[in-house]
Amino acid sequence: MSMATSTDRKSPAPHAADSHDLIRVHGARENNLKDVSVEIPKRRLTVFTGVSGSGKSSLVFDTIAAESQRLINETYSAFVQGFMPTLARPEVDVLDGLTTVITVDQQRMGADPRSTVGTATDANAMLRILFSRLGKPHIGSPKAFSFNVASISGAGAVTVERAGQTVKERRSFSITGGMCPRCEGRGTVTDLDLTQLYDDSKSLTEGAITVPGYKGGGWNSRLYIESGFFDPDKPISKFTKKELHDFLHREPTRMKIAGINMTYEGLIPRIQKSMLAKDREGMQPHIREFVDRAVTFTICPDCDGTRLNEGARSSKIEGISIADACAMQISDLAAWVRGLGEPSVAPLLVALGETLDSFVEIGLGYLSLDRPAGTLSGGEAQRTKMIRHLGSSLTDVTYVFDEPTTGLHPHDIQRMNDLLLRLRDKGNTVLVVEHKPEVIAIADHVVDLGPGAGTAGGTVCFEGTVERLRASGTITGRHFDDRAALKETVRKPTGTLEIRGATTHNLREVDVDIPLGVLTVITGVAGSGKSSLVHGSIPAGAGVVSIDQTAIRGSRRSNPATYTGLLDPIRKAFAKANGVKPALFSANSEGACPTCNGAGVVYTDLAMMAGVATTCEECDGKRFEASVLDYHLGGRDISEVLAMSVTEAEEFFGAGEAHAPAAHRILRRLADVGLGYLTIGQPLTTLSGGERQRLKLATHMADKGGVYVLDEPTAGLHLADVEQLLGLLDRLVDSGKSVIVVEHHQAVMAHADWIVDLGPGAGHDGGRIVFEGTPADLVAARSTLTGEHLAAYVGA
Repeated sequence: MSMATSTDRKSPAPHAADSHDLIRVHGARENNLKDVSVEIPKRRLTVFTGVSGSGKSSLVFDTIAAESQRLINETYSAFVQGFMPTLARPEVDVLDGLTTVITVDQQRMGADPRSTVGTATDANAMLRILFSRLGKPHIGSPKAFSFNVASISGAGAVTVERAGQTVKERRSFSITGGMCPRCEGRGTVTDLDLTQLYDDSKSLTEGAITVPGYKGGGWNSRLYIESGFFDPDKPISKFTKKELHDFLHREPTRMKIAGINMTYEGLIPRIQKSMLAKDREGMQPHIREFVDRAVTFTICPDCDGTRLNEGARSSKIEGISIADACAMQISDLAAWVRGLGEPSVAPLLVALGETLDSFVEIGLGYLSLDRPAGTLSGGEAQRTKMIRHLGSSLTDVTYVFDEPTTGLHPHDIQRMNDLLLRLRDKGNTVLVVEHKPEVIAIADHVVDLGPGAGTAGGTVCFEGTVERLRASGTITGRHFDDRAALKETVRKPTGTLEIRGATTHNLREVDVDIPLGVLTVITGVAGSGKSSLVHGSIPAGAGVVSIDQTAIRGSRRSNPATYTGLLDPIRKAFAKANGVKPALFSANSEGACPTCNGAGVVYTDLAMMAGVATTCEECDGKRFEASVLDYHLGGRDISEVLAMSVTEAEEFFGAGEAHAPAAHRILRRLADVGLGYLTIGQPLTTLSGGERQRLKLATHMADKGGVYVLDEPTAGLHLADVEQLLGLLDRLVDSGKSVIVVEHHQAVMAHADWIVDLGPGAGHDGGRIVFEGTPADLVAARSTLTGEHLAAYVGA
């Protein structure tokens, strides 16, 4: 009896399946990682921290998430994989214990004019079905309510093989779409200002056309002068109606000019095809300046900006059309959907209601579904992507977040923390790359990478709990409890920038005087109208340098040297020292290695398998032709110069034989924003989000202007780097500039000379000035959400 009892008391051996409670990474070498090995607990919240560029994203996104995605893709057939992005196996020895990864990154949503918040989250798809079932009058299927589907019809004969015979049949079809025919579902139409295209007091031979590339005796101007449709010596103002039509609107016509076959086309369609069809960011500066001057975007008069045709707008549910529903603030739309109570579409109403409630819960209830996706900030875009995961029943999934608190007011960070903990408590592994101490504080496990950035980073400095991190000697541990103090004295303004009656987006006739010559911080909860105030109401004309959150574009051929314009003075210095052409010193031009075309690697496409990049054997990855590397400047060839860090290059071009003042000035600015460790020739695709933001800031610091407008410059910055940014802002103000910063970081608020707080809430609950004054006054008053959080931050 006693034997049996003692046996019963023994706890059963753990099941083998329960032993896999860690994600093990051994020997990770992606980007700057140096044989990193970590063990990450599953079903816990792990925060990865470290200075910008220390290797956090390389470990979490490029190693763990990338391998999980690759393994999932491999479960599909080769045919299906052919349609998927091909992923190479990350540089890592062992990856064990992986689960399905859902990545929620900070990639800005595409700026396609047809993409809106509704189309990006499937809320529009559900609304279209709702209106196609309940809308009165009934106008058709869900397509009839889509601004991306045009109404088309057609008829004709088709040939069909039937029972060995060829039979001709007449068929007709029609699709009822919701697209506005005038603006083609864009909501805006473009008008060309003719006065910017030509001077009608001059004749064509006198150079009447003022479009870039059409001046002088080039082929573009000869095409019009020698076309024969009008007298080139007659002023354009004297043209007849037909001549003016031929000059501006004539359809393509083949003709011979100077014995060469050419196509003549009216000036307006020609400009639209050659210039306006291009992405504005990709234009050369002088072309972009012309387009900004000549093209005006106006709301489409036919659809009043709703993008929908008259039929789609005429069908209503309880007096509300689909255009009205999409224009509502989402929190109001959720209430309207809940009030419909139509049993025939009950499952649809429940699903739509849950999606809309998720917006409110995540702090985006102030948006509307017709808001263009390209206008969302990085933080808003990331939270919009989170919507579809909030109500998910999946468990044992790994969620990976990239700085989910970017663009969030301290008041909203608590809400984001609750969401992360909810995902974890459902049995999921949550990995978060983050700098904010409020998020690090809720972590079950912290992995701190560093100690520095770039080549000085890529190692694990600390693993463990938050309490142990505080006591550790790492940069993150030392700065974890840093608190910026309020300034003893604030600067006196040298003038004011008046904004009167601002009504952009949700602003309500805002009148405000922004002091000049000081550091002004515009703050308020997300969606309160900060960006609308600074970008929509401060004239971005003479003297205003505006640095917004748009991502910098760059291929693997772009690098900090090409992006900042640093390569030009370097090429000129090499050319002058060696008496040859500057084009030889460009890997994208004459000096490129002929085998790899200046890429440094040779790519082999393997269809549905990951492509292989091998170092070019001809140039050994240096990207230049061998003869180019025989030319030296200061004892270095061009490939050695591009392999230098910003700090080394600054010293190299600062004095001695290689002295180049223009290059030195750009390098000085890169060092000022804390990018001294970057290699000037490393591809932009390898830079982290914070590094790209600072690269953009360094480039714009050269712009001539008295007022600098910065939109959340602390995005992606470590606590230690924020200190350096504050020093940079101080230097800008002390040099006589006025700096206006849209910011949520309390350290920047505390450091300000003047604060303008918008609110009190978001969307139609915001758009008003709730406080103006010094940070000390804001802390003393505690009259706003910002005041309360700033007071808690400085310990007042």
